[in-house]
Amino acid sequence: MANIFAKKPLAVLLGEANASGEGALKRTLGAASLVALGVGAIIGAGLFVRTAAAAAQASGPGVTLAFIVAAIGCAFAGLCYAEFAAMIPIAGSAYTYAYTTMGEFVAWVIGWALIMEYALGAATVSIAWSEYLNKLLAVFGTSIPYEWSHSPLESAVINGVSHTGLLNLPALFIIVALSLLLIKGTQESATFNSIIVVVKVAIVLVFIAVGWQFINPANHTPYLIPENAEPVVSGGKIVREYTEWNKHGWGGILGGAAIVFFAFIGFDAVSTAAQEAKNPKRDMPIGILGSLAVCTVLYILFGHVLTGVANWREFADPAKGGEASVAYAIKEHMPGYEWLSTAVVVAILAGFSSVILVMLMGQSRVFFSMAKDGLMPKAFSELHPKFHTPYKSNLVLLVFVGAFAAFVPGSLAGDLTSFGTLLAFVLVSIGVWIMRRTDPEQPRPFRSPLSSASFPLVPILGALICLAMILALDAMTLKLALGWMLIGFIVYFVYGRHNSKLQQGIVVVPTELEEQAFIEQK
Repeated sequence: MANIFAKKPLAVLLGEANASGEGALKRTLGAASLVALGVGAIIGAGLFVRTAAAAAQASGPGVTLAFIVAAIGCAFAGLCYAEFAAMIPIAGSAYTYAYTTMGEFVAWVIGWALIMEYALGAATVSIAWSEYLNKLLAVFGTSIPYEWSHSPLESAVINGVSHTGLLNLPALFIIVALSLLLIKGTQESATFNSIIVVVKVAIVLVFIAVGWQFINPANHTPYLIPENAEPVVSGGKIVREYTEWNKHGWGGILGGAAIVFFAFIGFDAVSTAAQEAKNPKRDMPIGILGSLAVCTVLYILFGHVLTGVANWREFADPAKGGEASVAYAIKEHMPGYEWLSTAVVVAILAGFSSVILVMLMGQSRVFFSMAKDGLMPKAFSELHPKFHTPYKSNLVLLVFVGAFAAFVPGSLAGDLTSFGTLLAFVLVSIGVWIMRRTDPEQPRPFRSPLSSASFPLVPILGALICLAMILALDAMTLKLALGWMLIGFIVYFVYGRHNSKLQQGIVVVPTELEEQAFIEQK
């Protein structure tokens, strides 16, 4: 009987990492490009959309504390990712790390969960891209009709007329365009991303600098949503209540952290590009931890300014904050800076584009690794003869992610994305501890601090904090995520287990002496 917890030998992974030739990805990315990839993936929908959403739904002005909680969990997980990425510089990220530490089935679980992170993450941001495109078009007196810029599951009353979405065409368009760019090449995509990162970071800094002078201290009092907070009413209907434990007080900070956690997704996407890094042992920790540090500081400042300029309750009202909360805050509370609102919308559109780009790249690299192991169809690992990119994987994602973006509301996709990421973070943190116990002599170019086999403080804290944020997600999200994971179990036992190269013996498992000699050689 097949052993579903069979582990892929580390020597085999290191051999794949050092492979070159027709079936290998090209090493074209330096440390600066990797930091830019991380910042490009992190600053986007999470900052410009989820900040206001977390303030309105759970944290109030305390969204800054929610960012800190989420950042702490990410920092612990980031240290674990950095250790793995430097030690095993191969595409696949958390999936690959789990394969060699916890076995094939756990690796499959992570790979399946990463679909929620990267594929649904790209879909979520493309939906936000569509919303902001309409905000920009409104400046010029036009817009895309509601029916062609919203999901069929969404409806609204505009000027007394009821509208129901048919297809989110702008979201579909940006997915198609960026998928084609990724097929063209990794270096071209990284250059495009770096230009965009400079633009959107500059706009974030301008908003913080200008908005600081418009902060109203009264908007920061009380700093946490009180337990007896009145519900928010819009159009005669209650649109937001705060009675549940994770919607007010310190519970609301944890609930808000689970919401804004989506804002930190991206630094782990850097690890999926490990096989395309020029010097992964040095550059991967810089890319992962550097991008996380830069964005955490910007997030805390941004959240403080946004909730100081406008009251958090305004963001809970769809008729006010709604889809473009930052633009609303500027127009309503920062007189004389209306031009900044338009500039922010342009920068956000560009920024969202870079987020989608990195998410699609990360997902295609996870599929690439899973297909190389036989757990996904072979087509996902086939490289373009000219561009050396996993083009068939990108084309499949174009269809899958494009369909999700066109037909599913962004709020649903965003929470599922957080679940997939948090689950991966939990298992990567545990994986570092397992590797410290089972393979303590393996060379580690980067070592996460306080992570010894006998005292694994960083891995344990990373796993516990991320697990707490999973439990703080709303019940519907958890039910949908459980359903998705059950589908994944079925796919594994029907397809993955029977096609696994490791299970079939196609992967040559070295003896202990051969493996040790290979590792020492590397």
